[in-house]
Amino acid sequence: AEYNRYTWVTGREPLTYYDMNLSAQDHQTFFTCDTDHLRPADAIMQKAWRERNPQARISAAHEALELNECATAYILLAEEEATTIVEAEKLFKQALKAGEGCYRRSQQLQHHGAQYEAQHSKFFRRERTSKEFFGFGFFGGFFLMKEFPLLSMFNIHENLLEALLELQAYADVQAVLAKYDDISLPKSATICYTAALLKARAVSDKFSPEAASRRGLSTAEMNAVEAIHRAVEFNPHVPKYLLEMKSLILPPEHILKRGDSEAIAYAFFHLQHWKRVEGALNLLHCTWEGTFRMIPYPLEKGHLFYPYPICTETADRELLPSFHEVSVYPKKELPFFILFTAGLCSFTAMLALLTHQFPELMGVFAKAVSILCCCLMSSGFVQKVRSGRSEHLYFHVSSTKIN
Repeated sequence: AEYNRYTWVTGREPLTYYDMNLSAQDHQTFFTCDTDHLRPADAIMQKAWRERNPQARISAAHEALELNECATAYILLAEEEATTIVEAEKLFKQALKAGEGCYRRSQQLQHHGAQYEAQHSKFFRRERTSKEFFGFGFFGGFFLMKEFPLLSMFNIHENLLEALLELQAYADVQAVLAKYDDISLPKSATICYTAALLKARAVSDKFSPEAASRRGLSTAEMNAVEAIHRAVEFNPHVPKYLLEMKSLILPPEHILKRGDSEAIAYAFFHLQHWKRVEGALNLLHCTWEGTFRMIPYPLEKGHLFYPYPICTETADRELLPSFHEVSVYPKKELPFFILFTAGLCSFTAMLALLTHQFPELMGVFAKAVSILCCCLMSSGFVQKVRSGRSEHLYFHVSSTKIN
């Protein structure tokens, strides 16, 4: 619904075709199964997920609900028909209730065979849907991770971190990070920057760059700076969005780890948490660029992580809309000598082309330029001679007066 409103207001599409195509594949993977044709409502929804017209999908969802309580129909309506958060929350609660009923029935039918169980155990979740579920409170996150272990593949703990930060339950945030910010587990911008935010929170309210330059950094300040450097090394695109040096857009439905799409998604949902901590953005502003001194060649060797992947720019251009300027790291800056040489060669080639096409005109132009240069040189020589005579005359007069 948010993307639709953006299109209505601006007339621009916030989602790319590639991103929507991935979403369609996700719909068919997560919300359909082999036994859907046995239930009329799920058979309708199986066709609805493949439909590209939004109004056709919404109509199919209403048709499915007329036949049965269909969890996937509620999810589709919550995402594409609801115009407010309250309406979406109500529909998601109904989807959760319907899904829990299917899950309980699947447990009861286990002894009947795998086919009977599969008819009722089809309650899967997408990351975007789980974000809305966590609006009900962070205890719901623990419940979902406990009851539906398959949801761990969607990084449910990151949504839980967001909900806990919104509640300002920083002790619980630290407890979740202690479990998931492990060296053996994959990292993300949410984990790295949340860890940096917690360490910055301890010192940011009293941090002053002038005082730090005089007395040096304390142990707590050093830990905060190192956490910021670690986060920036993982995803160097995030600070410009948090510091509002670059404008935000609606995040895509799919993101690329360590890419600009992940940075947009993180800043979109977590910028308010950084603003809520006094001085955190100031500390980030003063220290984030120091990361690049530790990794002068990020594509070849990293400090705490693997070298930065070179394929992120291409993938982000597929995921992000065309009106957004994709952030590129590291910046491909050419030396001045190369630019000067390229400009000189281009100018020479242009003169050669013009001479070939218009020889007479270029001959007249060359003569005019040569005459102009001769005039300028002669006038400069005359001026120099005159200035030399005047200096000599001034010296002669001065000597006469002294004598």
